[in-house]
Amino acid sequence: MAEGWTRPLWPDLFDVQSAGVTANGLDEDAVKVMAEKGVDISRHQSKTLDTLPCLTYDFVITVCSHADETCPVFPGRTRRLHHGFDDPPRLALAAKTPEEALSHYRRVRDEIGAFVTQLPQFLHLQEATHE
Repeated sequence: MAEGWTRPLWPDLFDVQSAGVTANGLDEDAVKVMAEKGVDISRHQSKTLDTLPCLTYDFVITVCSHADETCPVFPGRTRRLHHGFDDPPRLALAAKTPEEALSHYRRVRDEIGAFVTQLPQFLHLQEATHE
């Protein structure tokens, strides 16, 4: 969802690459709730880091605690940052109805969207405190 928000909001500012600790396939509930906001992620693919191009990254932002705990070290000047969100699939497991499950996805979708809206300021702040 973070890649889905970032690409249309900041197309000229960020070259976004998204990957997870494991590739779990495209989450249809995530596709559904992003489409509700006019963001099409239906062609996205679940990827792992080893499938990304060998690039030098300025920033790596982990968005779940598992990724933060297991994220590898990146060479060079890459800054690794963490801004965590709840895991919608994990929350949905306890849902009593499909609509309740989607409510978890919607909440996290909106939280990620708000974060991505502020992404340039977040990164600027991180740079200022790192100097």
